[in-house]
Amino acid sequence: MAKKRFNTGAGPSQRQLRVGELIRRKLSDILLRGDLHDEELAHVSVTVGEVRVSPDLRNAIVFALPLGGVNTDSVIEALNRNKGELRHLVTHGLKLKHAPELKFLADRSFDQMEETNRLLSSAEVRRDLDRDEDE
Repeated sequence: MAKKRFNTGAGPSQRQLRVGELIRRKLSDILLRGDLHDEELAHVSVTVGEVRVSPDLRNAIVFALPLGGVNTDSVIEALNRNKGELRHLVTHGLKLKHAPELKFLADRSFDQMEETNRLLSSAEVRRDLDRDEDE
């Protein structure tokens, strides 16, 4: 008889979510304190929005964005250039069997949220919503 599993593969496991959140917090602290020795990142505030960890916890994709969205490409490039040092600093405080490889990508969720708000506030959508409320 097969074991019943709680995770059906539809999304990340609780462990992936927990480890991702721990890495996100640790990265935020490192970047806030300025523990990273890079002139390009020294005076830039970086927001770490989300960290997605692979099922084996060996790879992590970090979605980050500089404050105000200015020079996003150069900041992401600098983070990827320093990923070895960041990997060492992140895993220093975490008790994991393997230090995950970090890959930094620009966080586009704020742009998507803004576009969704723009669409929802458009005249066509407002008209349809008002019509549904009248019925």
